[in-house]
Amino acid sequence: MWIGWPISRVILLFISVVFTAIFIQVTMFHYRQNFQHWAQWVPVLALPVLSVVSLAAVFYISPIVVVTAGILYFVGVAAGTTGFVLHTSGVSERVGGYNLNNFMVGPPVVLPMMVLAISVLGLIALYWR
Repeated sequence: MWIGWPISRVILLFISVVFTAIFIQVTMFHYRQNFQHWAQWVPVLALPVLSVVSLAAVFYISPIVVVTAGILYFVGVAAGTTGFVLHTSGVSERVGGYNLNNFMVGPPVVLPMMVLAISVLGLIALYWR
């Protein structure tokens, strides 16, 4: 089954698994915070869609799937960037502002960057020739 697969298909399969794992973690974190801000719903709703579209791109190589995945990966880049800004802002609102303890116990500033990085990897897998 794996013989003859181009690296882009393997990467897209990896991306699908990673988006699923990040979805589980993000959902637990945001559920713990009772979805206090509307933007907390964005990754909870977008990551399963990104995972399914990535999986579709592995098995159904068609222009509509590639274009849809590309658009959604750009949405992932925007969501990751926005999440990073919101999480960084959330750390600053804690007592003491930007200190090591607040980065350790506050909103995880690296997790949205993972969404951004994996989305960029998806764009590379789709369009690198």
